[in-house]
Parts: sequence; structure tokens; C-alpha cells
Amino acid sequence: MQLARVLGPLVSTQKQSTLIGAKLLLVQPITPDDQPQGVALLAIDSVGTGVGEKVLIVSEGRAAGQAIGQPTAPVDVAIVGIVDEVNS
Repeated sequence: MQLARVLGPLVSTQKQSTLIGAKLLLVQPITPDDQPQGVALLAIDSVGTGVGEKVLIVSEGRAAGQAIGQPTAPVDVAIVGIVDEVNS
């Protein structure tokens, strides 16, 4: 799992059938002290997050697909939690 910040939505009117109804969001991986880390990623939202929220993401295909209840879906990254606070 990794920390990320939700940047905003991505709209796709045409997508693979297992992704129909899925909420797609652009997320920026971050360090525990909120610094951007790497490139922004496209993620499927499985917990109802909003823009600007700090979230937990998984980036293994199988875990990401299971997070949305579609283990065979072509998913690389899924949001699996909303972070309330980070204690270092």
C-alpha cells in the first residue's frame, strides 16, 4: 500500500465492461510528510473519496481488482482507504 492525494476525476464514456460504473480518479503518490513522489496515477475508487483527500492505494493488479469486487478487471491501481491522520 502507498499514500496518495486525490487530484481529480477522470471521465471515460467508453470503457471495458468490468469498469462500467466505476469512479476513476487521478492520484498523486506522496510521502508520509505530504511531498509528491513519482508520477500521478489513474486509480479506481472503491471507498468514495473526494478531491484533495489523502488516501491509501494498492498498485498490484490482483489486489486492485479485488478491491472493486472484480478480480479479473484490468485494474492496476485502486483506492482502498481514506487516511484520517499519519503518526510518524
